[in-house]
Amino acid sequence: MKRLHHHIGVHHINTWQKFILVLAIIVAGIFCVKLSLKIYPEVFKTSIMLKNASNIRPEESVVVDFSMPVFVDKYNAGIKINPAENYKLRWKDSNRKLEIIPENFWKPGEKYEIFLPQGRNIMFSGIQSQKIIFFAEKYPEIEKNIPENGAQNVAIDIEDPIVVNFKKSTADFSLKFALNSDLGIFSEANLDKTEFKLMPKGGMAYGTKYTLEIYAKCGADGGNNYKKISESSFETTLPPKVVWDKDKAIRLEQAKKYTVAKIKTGKYIDINLSAQVMSIFEEGKVLDSFMISSGKRGMDTPKMETRIYNKFPRAYSKAYGLYMPFWMAMVGDGKFGIHELPEWPSGYKEGANHLGIPVSHGCVRLGVGSAERVYNFASIGTPVVIY
Repeated sequence: MKRLHHHIGVHHINTWQKFILVLAIIVAGIFCVKLSLKIYPEVFKTSIMLKNASNIRPEESVVVDFSMPVFVDKYNAGIKINPAENYKLRWKDSNRKLEIIPENFWKPGEKYEIFLPQGRNIMFSGIQSQKIIFFAEKYPEIEKNIPENGAQNVAIDIEDPIVVNFKKSTADFSLKFALNSDLGIFSEANLDKTEFKLMPKGGMAYGTKYTLEIYAKCGADGGNNYKKISESSFETTLPPKVVWDKDKAIRLEQAKKYTVAKIKTGKYIDINLSAQVMSIFEEGKVLDSFMISSGKRGMDTPKMETRIYNKFPRAYSKAYGLYMPFWMAMVGDGKFGIHELPEWPSGYKEGANHLGIPVSHGCVRLGVGSAERVYNFASIGTPVVIY
């Protein structure tokens, strides 16, 4: 049996009608191919969208959505972020969703640019390179401070503390509060961490300007990279006009409560002539107060700002023939000084009943025990303020 072979060759196109038909088929084929090449990428074009472009929390993933699955190799190798951060990539939803996870944290308030390289989807259609932008969550913003910036005659206590209100939760951040840079602060926050109540450790002085500084850093930041986010100031009330009590014990308590530090750093000796009280201060805080006897009328102790010039544990005055224990000179020539109640060489000592009454010849007398306490407290050069 013979196998028949049928061919359609040019010699079969033997009429003009067949020629026209073949030509039309060829033209239609070419047109369809060109149309397919043009339409195919559009039909299978991949759109890219950032799920959230603002207020990205410090440790939150940035999510990039693709409209159809993609080949991931070029993206895994070619994604760049500016400013540079270390990150990890995680693909989901059959390579339709890309999560960009910071290894540390996005810097608060920073604008980031993600550069996506050219890629291909699973239909082998090309995807143009793109730049997408997102913004990390800003540092916490203050909504209101109590007391307000510039407030005067402010009285702070546990019932009326300093209050700081934020516009939104500060849960992602670590906050630090500083009052006059060096005063310690107790703080208490509400559950949402939108409101903080503050109380200074050790209380606040009368008639003093205080500056409240607030610092924040990302909670995931293990360093000390705090940034100042707010500064405000207020002034406390002036001290009340004190009517000094005749009872010396009460008067000393009044002095401890109402004496305002004239020098805020280091040690100094405060002498109030009208109250006949000496107080000793360190770093702006009163340590103790003592009754004194200053110069009587006509031999007044001068009001001045001076210092301790010299010290001697048991000085002797040739002019008066008296011993002056725990002597501390307040002027260079030794005319005025601080010392314990004077005593004769025989051992007789002036009585403590004179303390609280100006009876000396210009020096500042202290009682037994008090003088030694101040002597041990002060060094040569310690400031003395007399008013």
